[in-house]
Amino acid sequence: MGIRKKNNKNPPVLSHEFVIQNHADIVSCVAMVFLLGLMFEITSKVAVLFITVQYNVTIPANGGPEETPVNYFHYGLKDVATVFFYMLVAIIMHAIIQEYVLDKINRKMHFSKTKHSKFNESGQLSAFYLFSCLWGASILVSENLLSNPVSLWDGYPHTLMPFQLKFFYICQLGYWLHAIPELYFQKVKKEDIPRQLVYISLYLVQIAGAYVLNLNRLGLLLLVLHYFVEFLFHVSRLIYFSNEERQTGFSVWAVLFVLGRLLTLSLSVLTVGFGLAGAEKQGLNIAEGSFNVLFVRVTVLAAICTTQAFMMWKFINFQLRRWREHAQTQTLKKKPSSSKSKSKKANGVNGSVGSSGADSPRARKEKSS
Repeated sequence: MGIRKKNNKNPPVLSHEFVIQNHADIVSCVAMVFLLGLMFEITSKVAVLFITVQYNVTIPANGGPEETPVNYFHYGLKDVATVFFYMLVAIIMHAIIQEYVLDKINRKMHFSKTKHSKFNESGQLSAFYLFSCLWGASILVSENLLSNPVSLWDGYPHTLMPFQLKFFYICQLGYWLHAIPELYFQKVKKEDIPRQLVYISLYLVQIAGAYVLNLNRLGLLLLVLHYFVEFLFHVSRLIYFSNEERQTGFSVWAVLFVLGRLLTLSLSVLTVGFGLAGAEKQGLNIAEGSFNVLFVRVTVLAAICTTQAFMMWKFINFQLRRWREHAQTQTLKKKPSSSKSKSKKANGVNGSVGSSGADSPRARKEKSS
């Protein structure tokens, strides 16, 4: 699907400006090549690697031969090609949301350059977080992971995944990989690039870690919890940009953010620290997908705890900055009122002096007498 941006300027072909303006059309053409490859027998075997989910395993339901077979999936190196294709899809979807939704709102609101970039960032992320949160929650319900928390570690390693769970991880990796070239396509400021690269890297490392270490159930639950809290933050920021007096959403988000960090740590320690430590299968067996050794468990817990501590540090700095800005606005509001009261008092004193001075009626009588 081609996406054309209206622009009177015609930059030179293959220049930086040409690629940025037409990157969605270019990526759409690349994705179309893979789709057209399915139509020909020679290229279909290669195209299937990029478009469809690989490593299908069909097993009978409940172990009975007469039962309806169920399809499960495990991971492998071919998933890299699938992640690449859905990274292209994420770039196209990013461009559609930007041009047909966010740009139209920006034209009506007339934001400044700083608010413009932050509004675009929150608009894109809020749409992604909402979609991922609803999708992940539906998987949690269908797999009974919420009603049976023991299943987070029971039966580890969870090498076989249902289609929806594996496709969810493929799309997550594809989305966060697409965020790296979007830094170039969206002309992100140089001072903002390190901040965005940090959280993109954190997402990629932890999602890929849960996927490779077969902690996909725990990773799904923590992602849904985290995405819900982040969705509230970005929606609150969008509301704040439309009306700066509406800041109630930030207060609700602040409470849920702290609760989310505590719940994340509790679930991680319960699953990795206690559940896997007491599991029947212990030891490192890459062929079977088992990574249940002390070193891996400590590394996973250290990575989660470090990430949560980093997020809390950023949260505290954000709250302190908000309080300083609120205090400054309050002092600026008090200064004009105090200056007006002083001017009124000065006018009153001058009036009283003028009425009791030489021009008073009594003084005139004394002068005439």
